[in-house]
Amino acid sequence: MNSDAPSPPVFSQLTPESVIDAIESLGFFSDGRQLALNSYENRVYQVGIEDDVPVIAKFYRPQRWENAQILEEHAFCAELAEQEVSVVCPLEIHGQTLHVHEGMRFAVFPRQGGRAPELDNPDQLFSLAQTIGRMHCVGASKPFEQRPELSIERFGVESVKTLVGGLLPENLREVYESVAEPLLDRIRMRFDAIDVPLIRCHGDCHMGNVLWRDDKPHFVDFDDISMAPAIQDLWMLLSGDRHQQTAQLQEIVEGYEMFMPFDAAQLTLIEPLRTLRIMHYAAWLARRWDDPAFPMHFPWFNTDRYWGEHILELKEQLSLLDEPALVLQPF
Repeated sequence: MNSDAPSPPVFSQLTPESVIDAIESLGFFSDGRQLALNSYENRVYQVGIEDDVPVIAKFYRPQRWENAQILEEHAFCAELAEQEVSVVCPLEIHGQTLHVHEGMRFAVFPRQGGRAPELDNPDQLFSLAQTIGRMHCVGASKPFEQRPELSIERFGVESVKTLVGGLLPENLREVYESVAEPLLDRIRMRFDAIDVPLIRCHGDCHMGNVLWRDDKPHFVDFDDISMAPAIQDLWMLLSGDRHQQTAQLQEIVEGYEMFMPFDAAQLTLIEPLRTLRIMHYAAWLARRWDDPAFPMHFPWFNTDRYWGEHILELKEQLSLLDEPALVLQPF
């Protein structure tokens, strides 16, 4: 290693002054107002602009994505916007959407107001599914070239390795592995049982990434785009018990199929994908634990209680994977 090489930038370098300097380097004039928004993987700020509406500055976590992968995110957003899918795209400034200031890569977005959708509202659920159907119509037209696939290896196997070789208490490693290994086996069986086409997906369609305004959803934060089964962008719309989810599924499929055929075989992947998300989330927190923002905002993580509840949740998922998948009722 070259000891003379500059250290990679870190988020601690982001001061209020440097955030404003970054924005003003693009030709904006800030009025000095600044608000940090909820974001932990990256850093996101609302910055006031003189005699104009505020803008949103997103600073990308160093060494997570390569420039080409970030630009593919931006290009996908632009492609969706061209097809009038309501997404929040980065602004093109001086012919570019990705900028660098003091070693930190960032993008600037228009501010989009709104609130979280109501998943118990059938009309909103139908509209969400319609929009995702339109998104997938674009996403299925060609593959990503730079972004990775959502895979069992990335989200499952690597997550287990991270925890067992890291923060997971030594006295719990054996019981954790005794649950994780059969979980991964069952997940593989579900995936192997069907032919799963992968398409370009948002990848992280939780309701914190959707803003409801003017009677329609606006999708934000495409940071986790990947090649994935279409059901990845739909299963997080489901909530409640099995009976409630079955009813919700009818609305989702009806809205989705206005723009894209729904592959009912992928219903068998809902619990596997939910399980992979649970495993990946725990490993994500562990990987980021040296970032001071994480112990501050996730104080319950890495405690005896957390690990006990995490293992219990995985055991519950193991039981769910032994149950029949949701079934789409005839319209």
